[in-house]
Amino acid sequence: MTPTTIEIIEIGGNLAAEVKDSSGASPMSCFQCTKCSCGCPVSSRADIKPHEVVRLVQTNQRDVVLKSRFIWECASCHTCVTRCPQQVDIPAMIDSLRVMSLDEKKADVTAMLPVLNATFLDAVRKRGRIHEISLMVNLKLKTRHFMEDFDKAPKMMKKGKLPLFGSKGGTKSELKEIFRRSAEGGKR
Repeated sequence: MTPTTIEIIEIGGNLAAEVKDSSGASPMSCFQCTKCSCGCPVSSRADIKPHEVVRLVQTNQRDVVLKSRFIWECASCHTCVTRCPQQVDIPAMIDSLRVMSLDEKKADVTAMLPVLNATFLDAVRKRGRIHEISLMVNLKLKTRHFMEDFDKAPKMMKKGKLPLFGSKGGTKSELKEIFRRSAEGGKR
């Protein structure tokens, strides 16, 4: 049996088309059944829910969706896609919305999640893997939340969770090539 996808053609604005072009996911296929939100492990504490993200995109409410905390809190666990009768790929849409949020300077620059995302990618770009202490120092410097979670460091070090020296994950040219290919969609 071939699944049937119902797609709404237009509600208004161009945000849905931008998201579809950049992510490959069609927000206009969603008919708001809310199965995504019911299964989402993050939605109970989120400012907006997954189905609401899709509706905001469908109705061209750019500022609301690009300033939302949820696009940064989404764990990309794909529970929403698994539950969706239309297979709407919300995590792919959220990846695109994160990029738009940063490009349009809508993300809260002092909020932990956008800064963590950028800091994490910078660390991987430089080292090929994460060195937890460097990541935390850079994150604290950028967010200015210096003492938050500081009390956890000694316990983590005692358990071997924060090694003083991290390993590298490849040469600079190999790492540069990985990120270049990633930017091009994985093409060699």
